[in-house]
Amino acid sequence: MKCPFCNHDDTKVIDSRSQEDNSVIRRRRLCDKCGKRFTTYERIDTIPITVIKKDSTRESFDKIKLLNGIMKSCYKRPVSVHQIELLVEDIENTIISAGEKEIESQKIGSMVIERLKDLDEVSYVRFASVYQQFKDINTFREELDKMANEKTKL
Repeated sequence: MKCPFCNHDDTKVIDSRSQEDNSVIRRRRLCDKCGKRFTTYERIDTIPITVIKKDSTRESFDKIKLLNGIMKSCYKRPVSVHQIELLVEDIENTIISAGEKEIESQKIGSMVIERLKDLDEVSYVRFASVYQQFKDINTFREELDKMANEKTKL
């Protein structure tokens, strides 16, 4: 590994730690030449996943795009960034473990909705309103009534 400070080719690993679900290894490194320390992350290289959008166009799965969409729906809600990151990791791991090279955006949206419903109801409704393209206030009302009925059944 090259040192990002002096471009020297020889660095030592001084500490390694697994992160979260053991899918990432964090390594602290020390440059033999300049003595500076830096961090690298090692993760399994997976097959790129293609997302099939509603209009049948295709694009690469973008974890950051998913994270940003969920963060918008959780804006000013009691949901931590860590909880959102775990939710995104869970969805990404679910997609990867399915072993498919392509996934429809509707399936990803359904996974988000399913998880947000358990995490925060307001964030769920916000995300669902965009994802399911609520047309008017009646559509919102129907979704809220459906949620209320599900709660009374519990």
